[in-house]
Amino acid sequence: MPAPRTASDERPAEHAEAPAAATAGGGRTVALVTLGCARNEVDSEELAGRLEADGWKLTEDASDASVVLVNTCGFVESAKKDSIDTVLEAADLKKDGGVTQAVVAVGCMAERYGDQLAGALPEADAVLGFDDYEDIAGRLRAILAGEKHTSHVPRDRRKLLPLSPAARQSADVAVPGHGSADTAAAAVPEDLPEGVAPASGPRTLRRRLAGGPVASVKLASGCDRRCSFCAIPSFRGSFLSRRPTDLLDEVRWLGGEGVREIVLVSENSTSYGKDLGDIRLLETLLPELAAVDGIERVRVNYLQPAEMRPGLIDVLTGTDGVTPYFDLSFQHASEPVLRRMRRFGSREAFTGLLEQVRAKAPEAGARSNFIVGFPGETEEDVAELERFLTEARLDAIGVFGYSDEEGTEAAGYDGKLPDEVVAERLERVSRLAEELTAQRAEERIGTEVTVLVEEITDIAEDGTVTAEGRAAHQAPEIDGLTMLVGRDLEVGTFVRALVYASEGVDLYATAAEPAHAVLDDPADPDSASAGPAR
Repeated sequence: MPAPRTASDERPAEHAEAPAAATAGGGRTVALVTLGCARNEVDSEELAGRLEADGWKLTEDASDASVVLVNTCGFVESAKKDSIDTVLEAADLKKDGGVTQAVVAVGCMAERYGDQLAGALPEADAVLGFDDYEDIAGRLRAILAGEKHTSHVPRDRRKLLPLSPAARQSADVAVPGHGSADTAAAAVPEDLPEGVAPASGPRTLRRRLAGGPVASVKLASGCDRRCSFCAIPSFRGSFLSRRPTDLLDEVRWLGGEGVREIVLVSENSTSYGKDLGDIRLLETLLPELAAVDGIERVRVNYLQPAEMRPGLIDVLTGTDGVTPYFDLSFQHASEPVLRRMRRFGSREAFTGLLEQVRAKAPEAGARSNFIVGFPGETEEDVAELERFLTEARLDAIGVFGYSDEEGTEAAGYDGKLPDEVVAERLERVSRLAEELTAQRAEERIGTEVTVLVEEITDIAEDGTVTAEGRAAHQAPEIDGLTMLVGRDLEVGTFVRALVYASEGVDLYATAAEPAHAVLDDPADPDSASAGPAR
């Protein structure tokens, strides 16, 4: 575990967000700060739902909260540092003599390190694990009352579920975002506050925090794969699917709350259903989710290339309302490196998979992440990766430099590369990735895209509306935006648009409906409609 840092002058992590939720003031108030991925955001909304059902008031302003609840990320070193800095910043509110009485850490870092984090970070009044989520309101009440919470001793959560996937559904294990039928039902009051819903019938509570027309939905949790570089299964546990009925109930509720696009998230979406007796259950579920009233776009994140199957490709590319979008976890393209990573595939296999997808949906979106500098990686391995990236025509590429993660197999590997070599390869491959994704965006110029309008940025005197949104190949927060101009544009609507320019991974488009607008090239600094620098 990294040593805690003293409070710094750095701003909180860019991906940290406070809830856009209920009114503060009076009684128990709580501010939720979420760091990390979309899965953490879903967990925060479960915590918010449970707290508000217990009478807590949610506030956007941490300085107005009696408790600041920091949902931490424990994925990589930079994310851990962000989590520690955010806890320290929240602790400063107590020193200022305001209303803040307690700072509590939850989330992946809290679960992963437990009592170790509590001992190393005394600025936090408590460190709560996943087992505490079910009674989060009671835990916070006790902390405010001055009771000492004993943090859990970290354990491998994979061992909490049966080895056989078929036996897992009946196991009594706390899984954030899943709930427990009996205990969650007992925790749901008869009269829920407005905006709080039993997201899956009586199974769990959820309170939307960010608002807007897009919401993530947890498809499953945990992972049964044993990638040598990844520690996530040890603190998120073995793979466990949510039942289709629970997912459908939650999506129906979200549709009624104004959500138009749902993003299915998990650690491994392609494994969905294997513990429910049907590894092809996702193919059946997706059309049902797309048919829910109000939902017009369904997107699936976190697909494992080794588990892709023809039937799933058919559903993802040929189902109305399901976006032909492929978030594929390649990680590398050199076979020797992939085998050391405990992964399958090769440059040829990955290129063939993308060819299968584009044969059915030529404009399908595709993205992936890659690790460079893995132990034993040679210049020939990097050249193979660069060759694949050049062939793949991905819309978005994330590149990370390898670093040891505690408790992983790779941390004990020989052949570690010097930091300067990892940094050089990271810079080189990242630069190539930027060039290639910009080229891919340019290929979309002249094509028609369907854009979900998410924000109105300007309304001109002549009624021309400028908006930001996302086309089908652009997932929230990670794949760029589409800047859109037209008339009568409204947040939450889908608009057909013609792409006329690009800048990096971002697109510029004019609305084909409800109206056309002609603009100059945003890349031209002398243009009156030059796009924002990004």
